[in-house]
Amino acid sequence: MIVVSSLIERYHGWRQRRRCRALRAAGMHIGQFVNLPYSTWIDVSHCHLISIGDRCGFGEECLILAHDAQMNEYIDATRIGRITIHQSCHIGSRCVILPGVEIGPRAIVGANSVVSRSIPPDSVASGSPAKVICSLQEYLEKHRARLADSPSWPYLEADSRFLSADGRREMRDRLRDRDGYITGGYSAMLKGKGGPQLTGED
Repeated sequence: MIVVSSLIERYHGWRQRRRCRALRAAGMHIGQFVNLPYSTWIDVSHCHLISIGDRCGFGEECLILAHDAQMNEYIDATRIGRITIHQSCHIGSRCVILPGVEIGPRAIVGANSVVSRSIPPDSVASGSPAKVICSLQEYLEKHRARLADSPSWPYLEADSRFLSADGRREMRDRLRDRDGYITGGYSAMLKGKGGPQLTGED
């Protein structure tokens, strides 16, 4: 089972590197240490208008659209616009990012949001259309306070690849009435010891 898992991870890494090379060759900027799942749909016909900075992360099934052809039948024109996602932005699963927006450095966008206008730096936004709901500092302070009083597990013990049946049962029990945290996952990912495949320089 471990051998099969390792082969699958290697295949996904190869496929991710191949995709990034093709997008970069077509003019798209993709920074280093970016988590860009294969399920994230990129507007390949206009990807040269899309820029993603270093250390950004995307949830599954996001859409990044640099063009809007909805009015094409009526006015024989398609709107296009640049999309700039600055460094250290984190975009939740199934977000839609529309043409002409800029997401400032260190912004977080909640899952299922529609980004139809620019998001300022150091903020947390959510909704359809996405609106700022708090500052990044407020968001982090809230989670730091919760982390101090919540169940938590080190990543290398809590990752599904390493968790025993007893460990899974214990985790379910401790999370019966509250949320918890897995710590150290980002550090492990940067060291290549788990998590998704990140982009490199190519």
